[in-house]
Parts: sequence; structure tokens; C-alpha cells
Amino acid sequence: MPSWEAPPSFAEYVRDRHRELLRFAHLLSGDDQLAADLVQDALERTGMAWKRVQRTDEPGVYVRRIIVNQYLNRRRALRRERLTDRVPEVAHVDPEPVDHGLWRAIQALPKQQRTVLVLRYYDDLSEAQAATVLGCSVGTVKSNTSRALQKLRDSMRMEAAADGH
Repeated sequence: MPSWEAPPSFAEYVRDRHRELLRFAHLLSGDDQLAADLVQDALERTGMAWKRVQRTDEPGVYVRRIIVNQYLNRRRALRRERLTDRVPEVAHVDPEPVDHGLWRAIQALPKQQRTVLVLRYYDDLSEAQAATVLGCSVGTVKSNTSRALQKLRDSMRMEAAADGH
């Protein structure tokens, strides 16, 4: 089987966007290894379709759509995994400062709502752009955003009340 070599334009795209895509996937999943897997899979698929993808206005929408779809469909993939009694090697990562209460509240959101927040507020996409990435209507993006923000507000109020603030 012949090996595939990345076209220079794809290799450049990966160099320019890899860290950004990893951050995006990490915000969705909350897991460094899963984020790396999501990005790797998305870039592999994008590379194989690069001639078609690069003709679009924004290849990033295509890549993010793959990441989002893979993330949202993760449960199906987990059913096929085999458990092992061996612990995998884990790389050390210096922790970044985190608001643990907010992070717990974000992780408690349904996947679709968390995905919408990441697209809208981290990636700074418009409602229409987020709808394109998710393959849904603008109204769905708006309602998911509203529900997610309300859940975060409620969660933060409850945490503040529990802390006596």
C-alpha cells in the first residue's frame, strides 16, 4: 500500500492550527488525551479530503465539525473498547490555574450545551457559524446557549450560597 504524503498546504494548515484545535477539543472533552485523539482523527479525515476541503472558505469549520461529531458520538465508541488491567503511561502536564467550581459546572452541562458554549465563547463564532459547525438551526444554538448559561448561573449561585458568600 503506498504511503500518503501531506500536501504542503495541509502541512502548513496543521502547523498553524494544531494548538488551537487541541484547546478547542480540550474545552469540549475536559480530557487532554481524548482531545488529542479527537484532533488526530479530525486531521486524518481532513487530510484525506484536503483537495476538496481547501476549496471551502474556511477549512476550520470542517475540522471543528468532525471534532464536535466525534465528541458527541463518543459513547458509541466507548462500547467497543476493551478494558485492560494495565495502567497506561501518563505524561505530566503542569496544571493551569482553574476555577474548579466553574469547571465542575461546565462539565456537568449536557454535551450539546457545552459544545455550543465552547463554539460561541471560546472560538468566538457567531450563532450562524456555530449552527453550521453543529449542523443545526440558529434557533437550536440560541436555545442551547440560553439553557447552558442559566444552568451555569444557577450552579454558581448555589456554590456561592454554600460557601456563605
